[in-house]
Amino acid sequence: MMTSSGPRPKSAAVADDVFVEPARFDGTNINPTTLLATDYLNHFNEAVMLLEMLPMAPDCKEDFLDWHAMSYVEHFSASRFKHRDLAIAAYEVADPAFRGPLDQLANQMNRILTETRDGLKSDLSHDTIRMLAETTVGWVKPMVARAGAVINGELEEAAPQDAVDALFDRRVAALCA
Repeated sequence: MMTSSGPRPKSAAVADDVFVEPARFDGTNINPTTLLATDYLNHFNEAVMLLEMLPMAPDCKEDFLDWHAMSYVEHFSASRFKHRDLAIAAYEVADPAFRGPLDQLANQMNRILTETRDGLKSDLSHDTIRMLAETTVGWVKPMVARAGAVINGELEEAAPQDAVDALFDRRVAALCA
């Protein structure tokens, strides 16, 4: 694992006259090095929580079916996060060395959770629902933790996308067979 402190932004003007300056990050959960906010992970943690509850509380299924994938900007645009405009502006000028891995992880989590949601729309047995929920949580929770590490400035080589996609496709096919 490699931790990078990276260059700190001096000041950058962005849309709607929002300025990204290190001093503006005091009192927010926006990392002044990566310019990314951990609040985005709440989007995925909500889905994980619902899936964890699903085997014991089947009525949570409808809540999970209402969940939908959101990008970083979509999440903050729809949120009531006090510093949402600053979070979006900072993301727009964030170093691609941090933003890229976060976006890749978010895309993978969104895909897994969307496929799971779509699978749960079928008429599945309680045991199949439990297995699908537990398997999805087993995949997504470590990815949320990894995304948190990226937001906090920890970079490391990621698994090749093709290998992750192939593993996911095999697992989903096996669960839905």
